[in-house]
Amino acid sequence: MRCTRESLLGIALTFLPQYANAFIRFPCSQLVTERFDPLVNPGSVSPHLHQIVGGNAFNLSMDPNNDLPELSTCTTCRYKEDKSNYWTAVLYFKAPNGTFTRVEQMPNHGTGPGFQAGGMTVYYFQPTPSVKLTAFKKGFRMLVGEANRRRSDDLGVNDPGARALTFRCFDGDVLGGGMPGYGATDSFGFPKAPCSGGIRSTVYFPRCWDGVNLDSVDHKSHVTWPVWNASLAIPFFSANCPSTHPVQLPTLFVEVVWDTRPFNDKSLWPKDGSQPFVFSMGDPTGFGQHADYVFGWEGDSLQRAMDQCPQNTGYPRNCKELTSQDINAMNSCRQALKVPEVSEAKYLDKLPGCNPIQAGPAPATLAPDCGAPSSTINAPVPTASASVITPPWSVDEP
Repeated sequence: MRCTRESLLGIALTFLPQYANAFIRFPCSQLVTERFDPLVNPGSVSPHLHQIVGGNAFNLSMDPNNDLPELSTCTTCRYKEDKSNYWTAVLYFKAPNGTFTRVEQMPNHGTGPGFQAGGMTVYYFQPTPSVKLTAFKKGFRMLVGEANRRRSDDLGVNDPGARALTFRCFDGDVLGGGMPGYGATDSFGFPKAPCSGGIRSTVYFPRCWDGVNLDSVDHKSHVTWPVWNASLAIPFFSANCPSTHPVQLPTLFVEVVWDTRPFNDKSLWPKDGSQPFVFSMGDPTGFGQHADYVFGWEGDSLQRAMDQCPQNTGYPRNCKELTSQDINAMNSCRQALKVPEVSEAKYLDKLPGCNPIQAGPAPATLAPDCGAPSSTINAPVPTASASVITPPWSVDEP
């Protein structure tokens, strides 16, 4: 199926009535690429690189008592009310000579008008059957995935952990069929062959909350997946939360589209038949994909959107409770690099933080100190125009 604007809308209308009551969907440009992870490594430079989107109050510690909407002067997301932060690992291409260059992100289908600069697409779903949702609260944060995971054979086919973080190989402008994580071409690990239209990463976050804790020691235990419901093939949208985590949250879902097109020449791929992409934590399998979230919506704006925007297309213009901003405002909201190191726009001898390639199946371990920068500096906010990529599909809304 070719991903025309009509077919994209058709896919949404076909699948959503079965799995979700409604949703909002919007693009977020990249704020900064930095070795920061204020959930796992608060107050210190992270061992590996992340690409971050959202409000420009993002910082090394992210004190949960801070009011992100008050501290942020802009956001890279389409909706001005969303000053949250979302971040994932960065993808690199390993060249035949052993050097690494960053793989850039490109705009997703139907995220226009205009081309966002890198970043990701964010969704907030209402499950089916429709239930009263409780929006995330100030100070709420969570993560999904395990950066040190290097195997998948310990996960069952119905285990949410095997479906929550997957990849889809795009063939030119072909979107592919099925809901993310369940499509015929989706995989838990990196695709094994060149993808002419790039690779899409998809991430579902848990949606059942204990109703008390805004965070937990592992940043996971205060939330969990819905109870398996055999009548609903995709459990991420189920309204059946366990008694230990009874509060229904929106289903948060993000997509990142990696522009792997410059690296599709098979002569550049390893001669042993393996694939050449690696995550910034030294993961050549893709099993270590992970994502983090810190809530930062203004006031009750997210709750209003969940209550008052029962749309089944997700286009920003259709949610009148929220304020859309143009692509220039999104792309110009940027943050200065604070770790003095080069991470992109050239081939690197080592991954930032000197992460060694660890293919497993044993869990990855932290690399010994290699002299990589571990402190921050003051630097000016970039003023040059953000780099944008033209994808092989239309980004315009129908």
